[in-house]
Amino acid sequence: MNQGRSSGGFHFHFQLSFSMEEDEFFGEKMFQHYCAEFIKHSQQIGDGWEWRTSKDCSDGYMCKTHFQIKNGMGHPGTSAHVQECLPMEEALELPLDDSEVTETTAATEVIKYEYHVLHSCSYQVPVLYFRASFLDGRPLALTDIWEGVHECYKMRLQQGPWDTITQQEHPILGQPFFVLHPCKTSEFMTPLLKNSQKINRNVNYITSWLSIVGPVVGLNLPLSYARAAFQDE
Repeated sequence: MNQGRSSGGFHFHFQLSFSMEEDEFFGEKMFQHYCAEFIKHSQQIGDGWEWRTSKDCSDGYMCKTHFQIKNGMGHPGTSAHVQECLPMEEALELPLDDSEVTETTAATEVIKYEYHVLHSCSYQVPVLYFRASFLDGRPLALTDIWEGVHECYKMRLQQGPWDTITQQEHPILGQPFFVLHPCKTSEFMTPLLKNSQKINRNVNYITSWLSIVGPVVGLNLPLSYARAAFQDE
């Protein structure tokens, strides 16, 4: 069921430079502006991000769906969760013959990831919601998600600033999603924004924030996003 629409015509126009008072109050309008800029570059490089709105309210969110191959054949001393991105077309063309499927899944599993970026009215920051499932529709449990997190990020999650990955109801869709809690987002974003102001460099809040929290759950941004933000100065 399609609950949204693409970002065509989705634009806001206002001064990109802003004071720290505005930084600390990251409102819905500013959130949508940065998402629009982010999606514009995504469309240019074919990265798959789009904007969707709810039929019942004016709120919207940025989203992306992609597939990853999860290596299920681990060796002593190596990770059994090495992942690589798989284009949607290739994922949908995986062998359907029973014998081929058995042989394929013995070594690998394909996982569908959905990433949604919403604005938190309570914390006035963006929030990353996500869910993952196998191609047959079976959802990954929280323990499966945790096992897929790289060791270096597990240490960060245990020490903060993200605290933990939890499962919550999607504010717009009303469906269960995993979420990186936003309570510490301002804590690690404010120094970054202050530093960018100090050196007079423009940044896209969504790009900077997503490049920090995304890799924790397997979402890595191409470097061209950062270059695009600098070029907009």
